[in-house]
Amino acid sequence: MPGTVSCIDGSTFIVSDSSGDVESSPATPVGLFAADSRFLSRWVLTVNGERLTALSVDDSQYYEAAFFVVPGGQTDYVEADVSAIRRRRIGPDLTESLTLFNYGEKEMDLDVRLEVAADFADIFDIKFDVRQKAGSHYLHVGPDELRLGYRRGTFQREVSVSASEPADFDEGGLRFTLRLPPGARWSTELRVVMRALRPDGVDLRAAVRALRPDAATLPTSVREWLAQAPKLDTDSSALQQVYHRSLVDLAALRFAPLSLRGATVPAAGLPWFMTLFGRDSLLTCLQTLPFTPSLTPPTLRILASLQGARTDNVLEEDPGRILHELRYGESAAFEEQPHSPYYGTVDASPLFVVLLDEYERWSGDAALVMELEQEARAALAWIDQYADLTSTGYLWYERRNRVTGLENQCWKDSWDSISYADGRLPGFPRATCEAQGYAYDAKIRAARLARTFWNDPAYADRLESEAAALYERFNRDFWLDDRGYYALALDRDGTPVDSLSSNIGHLLWSGIVPPERAARVAEHLMGPALFSGWGVRTLAEGQGRYNPLGYHRGTVWPFDNSFIAWGLRRYGFAAEAGRIAEGIIDAATYFQGRLPEAFGGFDRHTTRYPVRYPTAGSPQAWSSGASLLLIRIMLGIEPHEDHLAVNPALPPGFDRLALLDIPGRWGMVDAFARHRFDQPRTNGGGSDPGLP
Repeated sequence: MPGTVSCIDGSTFIVSDSSGDVESSPATPVGLFAADSRFLSRWVLTVNGERLTALSVDDSQYYEAAFFVVPGGQTDYVEADVSAIRRRRIGPDLTESLTLFNYGEKEMDLDVRLEVAADFADIFDIKFDVRQKAGSHYLHVGPDELRLGYRRGTFQREVSVSASEPADFDEGGLRFTLRLPPGARWSTELRVVMRALRPDGVDLRAAVRALRPDAATLPTSVREWLAQAPKLDTDSSALQQVYHRSLVDLAALRFAPLSLRGATVPAAGLPWFMTLFGRDSLLTCLQTLPFTPSLTPPTLRILASLQGARTDNVLEEDPGRILHELRYGESAAFEEQPHSPYYGTVDASPLFVVLLDEYERWSGDAALVMELEQEARAALAWIDQYADLTSTGYLWYERRNRVTGLENQCWKDSWDSISYADGRLPGFPRATCEAQGYAYDAKIRAARLARTFWNDPAYADRLESEAAALYERFNRDFWLDDRGYYALALDRDGTPVDSLSSNIGHLLWSGIVPPERAARVAEHLMGPALFSGWGVRTLAEGQGRYNPLGYHRGTVWPFDNSFIAWGLRRYGFAAEAGRIAEGIIDAATYFQGRLPEAFGGFDRHTTRYPVRYPTAGSPQAWSSGASLLLIRIMLGIEPHEDHLAVNPALPPGFDRLALLDIPGRWGMVDAFARHRFDQPRTNGGGSDPGLP
């Protein structure tokens, strides 16, 4: 949000204004959050009754911020004798040091007041503007702390505020009464401790605190994270900026789920998705394997441990189904939002298998493949036994939770994202095209795992036979020959939903497109209806529901584009993949190197800059992963048995690109590329020899 400053540590974060104050409203995600609850809704500093104004803000580190502030409005502080610095650091809890300076010639009496309140709003209360709380608030004023709490049945959240210097606490906050001589300074450290309490009084956040008992360990953790990643050497300052920012944002989004101790996984993104997601986490891990492979094993293990084991129509759980979303807030606890966990996604189950195979190809970690064999088999069984709602051999979805379940359970999960070219919405169930590609890819990859690791050649043969049948069936039923592209989806009666969309690029990535059709698909992806100049739009210009600021109806999503580029490269369209890489990286420079969740689909020649999508999450894990995958694509790096194959194809905007110390089963290797001015600007079809 413009004008705000954020500090993040995994699923714990604070969003304030530029002076460091928190003054939230019921419908804005401003405040201190952890485990899907807002623990501070007011945190306002005054000196002698005046609010403070920021002269400078340093938020260069994601986990801390410093605010240089003075009392009064923008016309009052020209000759300010009193100034202050607020230094804030987020971790499992929040610490904030406050230092006041007297640069005047006289001794000053200062009334320093910090107003504190906690509404304990659930993140979904804020998102959907729910203002009535069903539980009760409580408050305790002690001699050295203020404790605020909320209780609803067995659900209890609590926050305490204390200070290192003597303060007077009351129901509205705390006060320091100071006499500050000329040239003197005064400091205190404020500590905010958040608790998620069980009925027996055990704090569930104690496990998070144990992982990082001291906030001072965060800088070391970030340095180690960056040191373990490959080193990028390039002539492109834009790519250097986005690469560094992406790695740092991925570090910021690491978190340890409360119910699963020890492991850290990527949260999906600020502010609404600071939790574990099946699809988002799996795709993020796929994007980042050559750079941050340590994210993948815990993500696979956590998703495996939460894999569906029964049939539940509220949670939309089935045996073998990989979850969509895991939540810890009040609305999830009381099933007002079905996210504890919620399984309503059609694509996480095949993507689980895809990632397991891709990770082994990079790492050689056969032990993990053996460990997760049963979970992978169960995910594959879910595809055939539970996802084929019409017995036609496809993955379909239709929500069973009619009250709060997701209508669309593909990655484009907004209510109107799946439509005909004339704007009509299809019925349910629906079968989107990219989900069929994921299923095909999962079966091909699982066949390799079964034959190589699970000692089950009969199962491998069966999977390959099923994949071949799906390939033939899909290319018969989804292909629109008169238009030269694949339908976005099938309606419930098998009618193709004929919109032109970015989903067709995912089909190239999964390998379900015959080589003879690939050129027509690539032509559409890079044509003016879909390609904006910055990237491929989610829905083509000219379709009935197209809107360049529609969430899934015309915006450009960096994550989407990274997989489209991967698919283009797979089929030999290196120049086209490079155009996408160049456009997305150029766009990142307008967002200070941080790719947002999405941005407007306006034509580049019209706006000359990418238009910010008003409610886009930032940072977003799979947007941060997009730039990393685009580097992999430009270098053409792919694991091949026990070595790394390199087949670079740089777009014109890059003269030099090198990635040093790429980790994998080969140890550490380097990849180099220089732009060849005689290299072709377009490619024919056929598989790229450097890619599978």
